Amino acid sequence: MIGAFLFQNGVMILSDKLLELLQPIVTGLDYELLGIERLRGGEGLLIRVYIDHDNGISAKDCELVSRHVSDVLDVEDAVRGGYTLEMSSPGINRPLFTLEQHSRYVGESVKVRMRTLVDGRRRVKGTLSLVSDNTISVTVDGETLEIPFEEIERSNLVNY
Repeated sequence: MIGAFLFQNGVMILSDKLLELLQPIVTGLDYELLGIERLRGGEGLLIRVYIDHDNGISAKDCELVSRHVSDVLDVEDAVRGGYTLEMSSPGINRPLFTLEQHSRYVGESVKVRMRTLVDGRRRVKGTLSLVSDNTISVTVDGETLEIPFEEIERSNLVNY
């Protein structure tokens, strides 16, 4: 995965130790690590790992990857305190974590939430029309909005 990203408390952030630790484990099992979400809740930390494969993802795939990831997290003592580990397929409203992932879906409908206002908007839903070095372009009602990648808080495909 080029330019690994994760979501922490709903905010996309740059690569960290957890991604660096899990990337070789997941790819070594012949899966793609799309990204990681870390969410704090009443029960502690939820770590959601999104994986994909050319043949799709089944519950059996999630179980296999979960066992390996869990073992590594425990041996490396990579997470402080209690946590819940969850494996997930990207699903129908696939989250997009990297520019590379965005470029695969040019022409598709997306929903993007930005960290700050971009052209007076914090949320946009439209067609992903272009991906360049550090921006994505989303066309909404005939107008194209250029969004700097570092401003993206969350991005998902949208299936109507």
